[in-house]
Amino acid sequence: MTLKSILAATAAAGLMAVASVANAGILDDVKKKGFIQCGVNTGLAGFSAPNDKGKWEGFDVDFCRAMAAAVFGDADKVKYTPLTSKERFTALQSGEIDVLARNTTWTFTRDVKLGLEFIGSNYVDGQGFMVRKSLGVKSATDLDGAAVCIQTGTTTELNLADYFRAKKMKFKSVVFERADEIRAGYDAGRCDVYTTDRSGLAAQRSLLSKPNDHMVLPEVISKEPLGPVVRHGDSQWGDVARWTLFALIVTEELGITSNNADQMKKSNNPEVLRMLGVEGKQGEQLGVSADWAYNIVTQVGNYGEVYERHVGINTPLMLERGLNQLWSKGGLLYAPPFR
Repeated sequence: MTLKSILAATAAAGLMAVASVANAGILDDVKKKGFIQCGVNTGLAGFSAPNDKGKWEGFDVDFCRAMAAAVFGDADKVKYTPLTSKERFTALQSGEIDVLARNTTWTFTRDVKLGLEFIGSNYVDGQGFMVRKSLGVKSATDLDGAAVCIQTGTTTELNLADYFRAKKMKFKSVVFERADEIRAGYDAGRCDVYTTDRSGLAAQRSLLSKPNDHMVLPEVISKEPLGPVVRHGDSQWGDVARWTLFALIVTEELGITSNNADQMKKSNNPEVLRMLGVEGKQGEQLGVSADWAYNIVTQVGNYGEVYERHVGINTPLMLERGLNQLWSKGGLLYAPPFR
């Protein structure tokens, strides 16, 4: 055998090995091990935090549970890996986790350079500032010279620097790695200002020693489309994650809830019937059971139910839907049709 033919055979074998790995895919691996390994925040009230019994719950946690319901028909087949901002991308890239559901901002660099795939935005947010009411500050433009508590490894750092530079103001960074450390530092008076996504500020404010002594300033200084992330290159797993998100949105749009899903199986609306697995082959095409979306809505709820349960106006976070309302009600939530 010539050197040229040996090299050709080696290259062909390599391509076959790569193809074999690609064909196996994350979905098959997840089904074999029997659970989804989901990366979440180390603790952010309303989004992902263990309750008093040690069980993880929250808005982001429910996305993980929705994926498990879609894949296994059981929303509890999830294991959680709490991750800091610095750890989250490495954990996903290395395969330590199957999906990242951790209030992560979709940016160009993260999408293109890091080998990641954002499957959509499940919470539209923006960066803001929280201060003590006793400071008498009414606007972010009054913060020249302030000491600002901030989390490292986030877009928050860059947005803060850009905003103060544009306003020709100065600030001093007080940097922490974990959200609970920032809250403790701010509560102890180590800084004048706490900056992060406004949803995060609402979450942390609810846990301060005297929440009513603090206020979130009116300025929103950035776009923060937050959403789940998977590794780039496995389109089937990406589709499962993406259509899980879309199923949460479309079930709300169609009026399907955790309470009426069985009744809705008798609907005259063809899209409802396809959604609930009565008609069509969407589940087969996705690589899951026909009733995958039915399992999501009955075990986890639709988007609106998840939102109101964890972060809505009747929770300690008291967050109105705002931009996170359906497109038909003036918001930005929009999903392709199920057909």
